[in-house]
Amino acid sequence: MRVLSLDTTTRAGSVALVDDERVVDERIGDRSRTHAERLPADLLAPLAARGWTLPDIDLFAVAAGPGSFTGLRIGIAAIQGLAVVQQRPAIAVSALSALGQIGSLDAHPGDLVGAWIDAHRREVFSALYRVGEARPFEPDRLIEIEGPMVGDPTATLRRWDANVSGGATPIIGDGAALYVDAIGDASAPAYRLLRDIPPLAGAIGRMAVVLARRGTTASPAGVQPLYVRRPDAEIAREASPPQRTLRTQR
Repeated sequence: MRVLSLDTTTRAGSVALVDDERVVDERIGDRSRTHAERLPADLLAPLAARGWTLPDIDLFAVAAGPGSFTGLRIGIAAIQGLAVVQQRPAIAVSALSALGQIGSLDAHPGDLVGAWIDAHRREVFSALYRVGEARPFEPDRLIEIEGPMVGDPTATLRRWDANVSGGATPIIGDGAALYVDAIGDASAPAYRLLRDIPPLAGAIGRMAVVLARRGTTASPAGVQPLYVRRPDAEIAREASPPQRTLRTQR
């Protein structure tokens, strides 16, 4: 099964080609340009490099979020469009789950792993998982202890403290690298930073292969974003005073 996968949750993002369980090409995007400027060229480049074409792709996969609202909309729309044209199924994968899968590669069953994505406003999108007996990139590999949330890094660690015991729990992602001060201030050695910030497209593609084999695919229209936090425009609309209609006197 050949998968073309895309992550646009961050400014750089990434794209990957996965052949069954093997990542054959994975590329980080140019963060100096927007996703709107780079797509669909970023998706077509690895295909050309491998000598593949879009009809060779069996499945399209995309990061559902959380992350940049604009990035998510552009990425999901790009994958939906390609899947519709090629009449192929599509799968959306949580970016936090993808981070957790990568963070669990050297872990043992029963270990904890946290995932943090920068949510701006000095907040992180977060999730906490316990590593299961399953192989990496299978759904059962991660047992959700706390699902996707958004909040202050220090407050997030305080919530997690009740679940953490024993060795230092690793936290992976750009949010962990950005707010390493919060991790360092926590009650040592409860947490530690996994310093490498990996691209996610390869993990997303590998997870999509497993899900597809289990029959968990969707029509392109069924791919939905995972926002976690409401869009700023929606919040601002609700906070603004109601508009009064002026009547013209006759």
